[in-house]
Amino acid sequence: MDLNDSMFIAAAGMKAQGERLRVISENLANADSVGEHEGADPYRRKTVSFKNTLNKELGVETVQVDKIGVDRSDFGRKYDPGNPAADKTGYVSMPNVNSLVELTDMREAERSYEANLKTIDAARTMLQRTIDILKS
Repeated sequence: MDLNDSMFIAAAGMKAQGERLRVISENLANADSVGEHEGADPYRRKTVSFKNTLNKELGVETVQVDKIGVDRSDFGRKYDPGNPAADKTGYVSMPNVNSLVELTDMREAERSYEANLKTIDAARTMLQRTIDILKS
């Protein structure tokens, strides 16, 4: 494997983690999005799963987003009788988004993104130094 391959692999990792960050941001933005009327479901948390994909041209495996699914865990309930989405007892179904979990996932995705970026920077620096050595 050469430095270009490592840069390609790291770029694929950055793309996958960027998609993960987008989904996490969507979850956080909708953490309080309830249904519009009684009986309507609130926002359902989205999840990201990854898969390894063989790049036949380079002969290496890279990571890609496999699918964006939904979390089927139960909704929370909050007493808010004035809300149009409230049931007959005054409770509103709340999204199954836990902000603490989302922020933890975001931090992990950011660190993975940064690690891949540092890999690209290191490979680029090594390539530049190789070119500088060959010039002299």
